[in-house]
Amino acid sequence: MDLILNPPHHAGPVHLGMTPDEALAAVASWGTPRVLPADGRPPKKIFTAYQEIKVNILLEGSGKAVTAVELWWPGEDRSTDVRVVLDGDDVFTTPAEDLFRRAEERGWTVDLSDPEYPFIPGVSLGFTRQTSQEVPRTSGGLPLYVTSVLVGGEHYYDERLKST
Repeated sequence: MDLILNPPHHAGPVHLGMTPDEALAAVASWGTPRVLPADGRPPKKIFTAYQEIKVNILLEGSGKAVTAVELWWPGEDRSTDVRVVLDGDDVFTTPAEDLFRRAEERGWTVDLSDPEYPFIPGVSLGFTRQTSQEVPRTSGGLPLYVTSVLVGGEHYYDERLKST
């Protein structure tokens, strides 16, 4: 199965702006999610997984709506039949440099000011290129592939833009 990223709108079945209940219903077939905090207060995070792909659903601020969805690579020595797809590219098996070059070819601006945490403002995609695991690396020491991708709302990275 493919989990399709459509920034800044959704990641797989989870759409930004969904209520916590709607987000839980969207991932119900994946298994029992963990909701934090678990004490009845408005949730801030929903942790789940689609097969080996870990998924963090963020409900920042009031906890009334999904503000971002982050998906994580399965990890060293693990494989999955699930592809996380951005405009035809498998995010976790396409070399990061190719992924970012293709993003720029689409007219997106890739901010590489922090090479371990690049992001695409406006489209609101953020990536992690950091891991302690034994993985193929570039000559600069970065993992060859991204280890996570976050889909946020259109202005999700505005604060980071101010600091670059």
